[in-house]
Order: sequence, then structure tokens, then C-alpha cells
Amino acid sequence: MRKTLLATAVAAVAAMPSFAAAQASSPHSIAGNMSIVSDYRFRGISQTFVQPAIQGGIDYSHKSGFYLGNWNSNVNGLSYTDGSIEMDIYGGYKFGAGPIAMDVGLLQYLYPGAKTTAGDKFDTMEAYVAGTWRWFTLKYSYALTDFFGAPNSDGSGYLDLPFNYELAPKFSFVAHYGMQTVENVSGADYDDYKIGVTYDLNGWMLGLAYIDTDTTLNVTNAAGKTEDLAKGTVVFSVAKSF
Repeated sequence: MRKTLLATAVAAVAAMPSFAAAQASSPHSIAGNMSIVSDYRFRGISQTFVQPAIQGGIDYSHKSGFYLGNWNSNVNGLSYTDGSIEMDIYGGYKFGAGPIAMDVGLLQYLYPGAKTTAGDKFDTMEAYVAGTWRWFTLKYSYALTDFFGAPNSDGSGYLDLPFNYELAPKFSFVAHYGMQTVENVSGADYDDYKIGVTYDLNGWMLGLAYIDTDTTLNVTNAAGKTEDLAKGTVVFSVAKSF
């Protein structure tokens, strides 16, 4: 079943036309994306019980700098009780500040049907600001609501430091360091790391990365298998934009 689903997704992406020609003379642009990953890691933590995920989204942007978008991924019910999908809705504004490319916006994480054991929703809204200079980006996200169901955790923050450098045409080195702080939850703060490479194969972006954290998160499934969802792992990915 999973192999059939992955094959269908890949075939669908390959058949999708490019919008570039139709949008060349318009101030509006629409772009889509789809990816398959061997494990969906969000800030270093597996969202799929160390299983694959199919992900995709669509983005609208205006030449003035404003944009809106939606991105979706399957998640595992062990992490999000009674939920099986993450839906992200975001919007913001991009502009230049000298040599720095700035980006400010809001992002709403939605988990339809998912609730904590206390009956609270995992849905979370964050505000973010980011600046990019050459190969470096600095981004900070601030939780405006409770942080993924944790009571009184609004004000939690995440500092994101990505690095992307082209080693050769179509072949890039990528790295990342992140620091998550969770308000009013003792021992929940942690750091995460990523190091890897990407290769553009005729419009298909292939990725290989090692992802790790400095924390542990042991979860046991219905079959009695326990996984540390924060342990180091290698993640493979295939992505396509259209």
C-alpha cells in the first residue's frame, strides 16, 4: 500500500505543468511543491514515529513582497492522538534591508481531530522574523498561543540558524542549528542539529542529511515497540517544485 502511494505521488508530480510561462508578465505567482521523506523531523523530533511521510503545499506571492501559503504532511497518531495530518497556513512579507533579505510573518499549525490527553488541541500559532545574507539565515519564531498543547506555554521560542553553500553546480552543502525553549515546562528546552547535502537532478531535489538533538523522547506504540523520537538519524528526501 505504501509503495503504491509513493509511486502514485511521484508520477503525479512528474505530470504537473510549470506555471512559470503563464506568470511571466503577472505580478502574481503561484508555485507548488511535493516531497517524500524517510522520516518527518520537525525541529529534530520525528513526527511520524520514524516512518516516511508524503508532504506538499502551494504558495501565492505578489511582486510587492506579500505571500500566502499552505503546507501539509502526514503525522503519526502516537504523537498527535486521533490526528493523522498536519496542516500549516502562513502569510508574510519579504523585503530587502541593504544586503539582508528580510522575511516576517505568521504561521498557524493545525492538527485536525488531534488533542492531548487533557483534551487540549495541539494547534499552535507562531510569529516569525528572518534575515538572510549570502549563505546564512537567522530566524526566530515566537509562540503566540500555547505551544503544541502544553499549558501556559505561550511565549516559547525557536532560534533557527540554517546554512546553505553550493559546492558545485546543483550540489550544495546544508547545515542547521536550532534552539527550542518551552515556557513553563521544566526540562523541555533542547537543541537540534542537521548536516547534509542536496543535489538538483533535473528539477528533482535529492537530499541526504543527518539530524540529531541533545534530548530524548521515548514513545511506545500499540505493538509495544519503543522509539526515541529525538535520536540521531539519517533522513533521505526527494522534492519537486512546480
